[in-house]
Amino acid sequence: MSDQIKVFLNEKEMPRKWYNIQADLPHPLPPPVDKDGKPIGPDALAPVFPMNLIEQEVSTKRWISIPEEVLEKLFIWRPTPLCRAIFLEKALGTPAEIYYKNEGWSPAGSHKANTAVPQVYYNREFGIKRLTTETGAGQWGSALAFACKLFGLVCKVYMVKISFEQKPFRKMMMGVWGAECVASPSNQTRTGREVLAKTPNSPGSLAIAISEAIEDAVTSRDTRYSLGSVLNHVLMHQSIIGLEAQKQMKKIEKYPDVVIGCVGGGSNFAGISFPFICDKIHGKNVRLVAVEPAACPTLTRGPFVYDSGDVAMMTPLLAMHSLGHAFVPQPIHAGGLRYHGMAPLVSHVMREGLVEAMAIQQLECYKAALLWAHTEGFIPAPETSHAIAAAIQEAKKAKEEGKKKVILLNWSGHGLMDLTGYGAYLDGKLSDAALSDEALEESLRSLEGLPKPPVL
Repeated sequence: MSDQIKVFLNEKEMPRKWYNIQADLPHPLPPPVDKDGKPIGPDALAPVFPMNLIEQEVSTKRWISIPEEVLEKLFIWRPTPLCRAIFLEKALGTPAEIYYKNEGWSPAGSHKANTAVPQVYYNREFGIKRLTTETGAGQWGSALAFACKLFGLVCKVYMVKISFEQKPFRKMMMGVWGAECVASPSNQTRTGREVLAKTPNSPGSLAIAISEAIEDAVTSRDTRYSLGSVLNHVLMHQSIIGLEAQKQMKKIEKYPDVVIGCVGGGSNFAGISFPFICDKIHGKNVRLVAVEPAACPTLTRGPFVYDSGDVAMMTPLLAMHSLGHAFVPQPIHAGGLRYHGMAPLVSHVMREGLVEAMAIQQLECYKAALLWAHTEGFIPAPETSHAIAAAIQEAKKAKEEGKKKVILLNWSGHGLMDLTGYGAYLDGKLSDAALSDEALEESLRSLEGLPKPPVL
């Protein structure tokens, strides 16, 4: 075989700075506001986040240096390989070349460790001793547990109940790294107790789990909250994925026609796409495609609004595409994509026309995941399967048109902790889950009375 199917970088070639897309946006990002529509300052975030991360959150500097101690920890698994899915290409009979950034290499098994490590480092430097967080599928909770163990911090994770039940090994993985993991909604917070009083059998949601984690953080000593997606500094930390991919594609003299990532809160899509969006802003011809579940169609059906990131409205209002903070998604197995809102930066570049979005049903994604496993061997996370399904659609289109095309996708994590979902699919127990117009209309009522974002 003459084709190169793996492209590596060594530690010296790994990026030393994160890319901040805010420096290159055609229009500035609308600021976070309070319920009266007044912009909030950094001090309003201080009870929740350490000031060194707040400074990154509001920064418009193009490049932020990665601290040496963070680099040392990232070297455990980074740089990750860029691989070519040559056997999938053959199975599809496509002239397209399909490349993927394998983020399943991290100890926790997904891209989430790329921000967990710096977040824990900055919290430790600020004197914080304990972190709380939420997790959907458990990938973020596992990554934060791993990072907290590296830096000696205590970790408490509120895991969305349906995923807590579907993915028991994620809880065990967090326990191996010393974290405490509880199902959300729980009886341990006021928010959790209120939800359970109204809906005793609630499957939970990321919005509920975020409320519980923030409540815990602001009522506990030496504690702050850590978020695995949505916020600007999180997406910036993930830019290392796309920055590495650019170097790797340059090594083989390729450039993608289309860059694809699954999207829930926005971190892995931003990680692979933002450096290429910078290229697009400066004249490159490249498409950027965000892929979400049809059961939680935030970008494709949610309006661009000011909304809270959690059900108890403890966060500032963010300008984003949202299904409404009261939205409780159906219990699909892609738990990491079950979030009502979209990262403000991802929402903003969508509004700028720099990216496009599509929604895919659960069964098509599992079918794509099985084809991947049968050809490339690796079993993808249910979240990752959305990017794979979109890449397969692109490859089939290239075949129909008889065109060569270079496709790059972010293989955001492995599915070895998600085998119960695969078992349910193989046993014919899964079905597609679409969001009805009535359910969406009901959820959007939670936005009534909130301020509106400015028009571009």
